[in-house]
Amino acid sequence: MSRLLLVRHGDTRLNQPKRFWGSTDIELSDTGIKQAERLRNRLAGENISTIYASKLQRCMVTAQIIASRHKRDIISCDDLREINFGYAEGLTFAEISHLHPGLAKALTDWKAHPEFPGGESFDDLNQRVLRFIKQLGKHTSEETILIVAHNGVLRLLICNLLEISIEHWIQLRVDLASLSIVETYPQGAILNLLNDLSHLSVNNITGGQF
Repeated sequence: MSRLLLVRHGDTRLNQPKRFWGSTDIELSDTGIKQAERLRNRLAGENISTIYASKLQRCMVTAQIIASRHKRDIISCDDLREINFGYAEGLTFAEISHLHPGLAKALTDWKAHPEFPGGESFDDLNQRVLRFIKQLGKHTSEETILIVAHNGVLRLLICNLLEISIEHWIQLRVDLASLSIVETYPQGAILNLLNDLSHLSVNNITGGQF
């Protein structure tokens, strides 16, 4: 059995208003740093053997803060970066609806596989996630692996590991600074924890969807 600790990066400096930030390399906010510190404390007792993180700094810094308790190097993984939203990068949904109505319609269709003009498609992102899962196959059983990534990546990762249709990705919620846990076995995978934010509840360090 491999134990996968799936962490979404903390809050960023451009978190508000709710905009489509994908490939833009955004720094963690002060709140995001505090959230990562809470994750560090939450995971301090885990025997983490390997740490993977998206190369974007909001994930790398989150991973570095957590890794400070484990003396592990961080493997920067390009396949874990968030989708490139292309012309929609940095826009709100209302702005996308005005400028790219066809794309806005696709984004509201749960069964659609949207393509972002000037960027990537949903299927491009899923192919990267599948490549990463293949990379995980080199690990032996009984390892605990920390993966720090983005909303879309983590939702697709969970769907693929559980062997459920990726069309259900939108029905999973993975908030900022959340922890999810998947255990993998030769027979398949088990979702043990999804979108847990209990480590943020003390002094109300807020988690969020965007």
